[in-house]
Amino acid sequence: MQIEKVGLMTPGDMGQAVAMQIKAKGYTVCTALDQRSERSRALAREAGLTDVGTVARLVAECDVVLSVMNPGAALDFARDAAAALRACGRHILIVDCNAIAPDTVHEIAGVVERAGGRFLDGGIIGPPPRGKAKTNLYVSGPGAVDLEALAGPQLVVRVVSERIADASALKMCYGALNKGTQALWLEVLIAAQRLGVDGLLEAQLRQSRADLYDWALGQFPILPPKAYRWVPEMLEISKTLGAAGITPKVFQGAADIYQFVAGTALGKETPETRDKTRGGKDIVRLLAQERSRS
Repeated sequence: MQIEKVGLMTPGDMGQAVAMQIKAKGYTVCTALDQRSERSRALAREAGLTDVGTVARLVAECDVVLSVMNPGAALDFARDAAAALRACGRHILIVDCNAIAPDTVHEIAGVVERAGGRFLDGGIIGPPPRGKAKTNLYVSGPGAVDLEALAGPQLVVRVVSERIADASALKMCYGALNKGTQALWLEVLIAAQRLGVDGLLEAQLRQSRADLYDWALGQFPILPPKAYRWVPEMLEISKTLGAAGITPKVFQGAADIYQFVAGTALGKETPETRDKTRGGKDIVRLLAQERSRS
């Protein structure tokens, strides 16, 4: 497959960083900023992305389009891309890189393929690849090896299989352990604050599970601005586990935790505007106080 122009929606925290890595490989990277927020526009400018305006033009001009966005918007974007495919008559590659359930992946694949497009499944595991950080883009589906052309030192492309949805299944299982664990720790530590036993709990944790306690506290400072996106991800994990014959209820609860965080003052911040002097204990204390006022 010959790739010259890469489209990416949307240039948020992860999307912008991925776009910058692909651009560093020498590709022209485009996005569509009509009706997007000023934050998205600023991130796109900072990355030097080419704004083509609409999704219709993105599909008409690019060889491959990567969907990297809030998982709750993934299906709607696929429908927009499918309408653009029908309108322009092209058969380009659409890659869904979002945190979605295998069943949702198959639904999106059908939407794209019925419109004449080619579809691949992707799952991003790791931090936004900026600075010295590296991330993994797992891909699956027929001809997934084509996406290795986008790989670089900080964007590691790993082909999982020729089966659609294997990459997303991996992402769902990893996300369940990672973000699901963070939700559990956050919920319990907030409860301990409100119950007045936080100091005693910390002493016990320092004695028996200091490694896990320190890990959880280290995750919390960057969590609140991302919580709104993690709500639909938890629901997609719930859907995944339900389809696997396991209770979906645990991650419905995790979605509730992140919904609460997203509605707080901390949750309204962005990764760029958050107070980077706050530590994990500060986050727990502030969230416990905000909840107690509601």
